[in-house]
Amino acid sequence: MATTTQHHRPGTAQIAAGGLTIFAGVLLFLSGSMDFCRGLMAVLEDDIFLATPGYTFEFDLTAWGWIHMLIGTVAVIISFGLLVAAKWARILGVIIASLMIIANFLSLPYHPVWSITLIAMNGFIIWALCVVKKDTVY
Repeated sequence: MATTTQHHRPGTAQIAAGGLTIFAGVLLFLSGSMDFCRGLMAVLEDDIFLATPGYTFEFDLTAWGWIHMLIGTVAVIISFGLLVAAKWARILGVIIASLMIIANFLSLPYHPVWSITLIAMNGFIIWALCVVKKDTVY
């Protein structure tokens, strides 16, 4: 009597969910690293950034640097959670990406191209984390 072994292969939905989560994790790592570097530049050398007089959301550039460094560090930590497929990381990933969009919007006049690039990356991160169905196991 022969026995048959069934191989359980993930379906297309699980593969897509895993791929999008890894995609979001890598993008969040890159976005957090770039945000940290930008914050470090603001703290160490204030001459790199544009000076926009009379901007509505004007803040001290050194304070913005520390905010970006903190948000970037948290984003990198959450990205490691996404790469190991932790459930908590999907929720926190959406939250930190949203905060990074707000922070980059508020610092738009200081470094416009960099801010727009990071806003777009964080939009893709939110999309990738929200499009995966709740019941999909990866």
